[in-house]
Formats: sequence, C-alpha cells, structure tokens
Amino acid sequence: MTATVRRTRLSDEREAELYQAVIDLVREVGYEAMTMDAVAARSRSSKATLYRQWEGKPKLVAAAMRHSRPPVADDIDTGSLRGDLHELARTIGEGAEQDTVFMSAVGHAAHSNADLAAALREMLIDPELARLAVLLGRAVERGEVREDAPAIEFFAHTMVGALMARKVLEDSFADADYLTRYIDAVVLPAFGVRV
Repeated sequence: MTATVRRTRLSDEREAELYQAVIDLVREVGYEAMTMDAVAARSRSSKATLYRQWEGKPKLVAAAMRHSRPPVADDIDTGSLRGDLHELARTIGEGAEQDTVFMSAVGHAAHSNADLAAALREMLIDPELARLAVLLGRAVERGEVREDAPAIEFFAHTMVGALMARKVLEDSFADADYLTRYIDAVVLPAFGVRV
C-alpha cells in the first residue's frame, strides 16, 4: 500500500511550522492529551483546515512524524552490509533523543487507538520496512547474507528494540556509537557476517 500524500494549500514553510507544533505538543502533553484545538492555536491555523487536510489527529500526527524525519534507510548503499548498517546507525543515532521520546508517546497511544496505528503503518512503518528489505536484499545479492538467514525476519525488531531498551535499561538514548557497537556485536553475527 502506498502512503497517501495530501495536497495542501499551505506553503512548505507553513506546513513545516504546523508539523513542528504537532510534534512539540505530543512531546509536551502526550498523544492522548493533544487536541486539534491545541494544534490549531499553537500553529495559528483553523481547526477546519486541519480536518480538511488530515481528517483527524491520527493522520496529522503520522504526517508530522513523516515530515520531521527523513526515512532512515533511504538511499543507503555503501556497497557492504556492515557499511550500510553503520550508516543506518548514524542516521538513527542523530535523532535518538528526540525520536525516542516522541515515538514512545505515540507508540503507547497506538496500542489503544486503531486509527493511529493504521496511519502510522501506512505512512511510516510499511514504507520503512520496504526500504530495509531492499537494503538486506542487496546484501543477499552480494552473497554477504544467506537468503534463508533466520535473522532477516527479525532485523527491524532488533533495531527498534535496541532504541527502546537502552532508554529503559540504562536511562540513555541509543546514539550512533551505541548502535554501531550493537550492530557489530549482535546484528551482523546474527546474519552470519564476521566483523
């Protein structure tokens, strides 16, 4: 399924301001307590415009998330799986602190809000999983990873798990250095790649 992109009458700059207001509000009060009224007030927009463009809070939040951070696996192709994963670690690690706080708030809400979960899957999760599959597919084509390697199925889980677990277990964010070490110690060996 392809993520739908709504055409807005807002300028790129104005749309960016609106998305930033959404992200700031979610960080401040959480997804559940954020209201369309608050977004309208913070972004100096009309509530009618917000509903006309995004239909409601779930799609607006998912669109703000997609806008605030480029896809993490987009255009990564260093010629080796290790190089690709280190670049992925750098990209993820750059926004680890802000992304982990925001994703925790939204992820928690998605458990009880089917519309939010569907919007996140359509606009963010499915496209990113497809990019990661391409990245791993190139490693298979190069002969770095066996096509039937069991770890392929769990790759995205291990990366997301590292982000969340470090904050919970160590009260630290999974920065690029941590993720690079994690990739070398856990992910690559799971694929049968010697470091």
